Amino acid sequence: MSPESIKARLRIPVIGAPLFIVSNPDLVIAQCTSGVIGSFPALNARPPAMLEQWLIRIREALAAWDEAHPERPSAPYAVNQIVHKSNDRLEHDVAMCVKYKVPMVITSLGARPELNDAVHSYGGLVMHDVIDQFFARKAVEKGADGLILVASGAGGHAGRQSPFALVNETRAWFDGPIALSGSIASGAGVLAAEAMGADFAYIGSGFIATHEAQASEDYKQAIVNGSAKDIVYTNLFTGVHGNYLRASIERSGLDPENLPESDPSKMNFNSGGNMERKAWKDIWGCGQGIGAIREVVSTAALVDRLHAEYREAKTRLQPVVV
Repeated sequence: MSPESIKARLRIPVIGAPLFIVSNPDLVIAQCTSGVIGSFPALNARPPAMLEQWLIRIREALAAWDEAHPERPSAPYAVNQIVHKSNDRLEHDVAMCVKYKVPMVITSLGARPELNDAVHSYGGLVMHDVIDQFFARKAVEKGADGLILVASGAGGHAGRQSPFALVNETRAWFDGPIALSGSIASGAGVLAAEAMGADFAYIGSGFIATHEAQASEDYKQAIVNGSAKDIVYTNLFTGVHGNYLRASIERSGLDPENLPESDPSKMNFNSGGNMERKAWKDIWGCGQGIGAIREVVSTAALVDRLHAEYREAKTRLQPVVV
């Protein structure tokens, strides 16, 4: 699928970020039928054989929606692959994506030409997430079609650079599809991402606080109650720097202000972390934009809000003729 054909099927240019443990078929189906790209990490389907069941369920549900709503077909969906040496099921999971012709594959923590070639073999699109220009150029050189720019303030594994700098420097040499991640939780934020030069906004934390998300009620409520000051940036839990909810760190008996550094070599995405308090399950990933999230709602209601805010922001910024 081309970026243009994908955007034509969206109600608003948003990709729902793949959320470790949290994303599931219910959430993905709700995202796609609401008009945004839904996604999930392949590793969420455990054991590995469950991935095929999830892909069949998502494909059948979206096909049924499209038949019932020809005037408003569903958005495409994506599967996230962790391209890291600790992921011992990558070959199996990529084979499933090829078998079911997953429209978009999001790759993280490593870029492999053979994976990109496999997705391209059936016309799929590969988006690779990066935190700086070094990794962005490397991903494109290895065959990625698009880039997900993970800027400062993004939930989970995140970079340190301003979204303005990251998008500007990338657009100076790359004209392919770009998604921007980093504290986007409103329709105005989606429009701002486009104004900076991105094609899509990449939103995660807002979808955690939805009824369909596979997150605990405590996790969802902590997002509703939180704001930017409640986000802690550390590499302790997986070996890679990321943003996490202060409340979950404190619940685990740790002092958010005095966290030690972790050894990146111990990173293991099959176990969910490198310590007793597992990242994502016990330590909750979250971005700095949660001040815009005021209640737990359905995915459809969240997309409705984003769409209304997006249209309002567009109207407010209409150019004045002089």
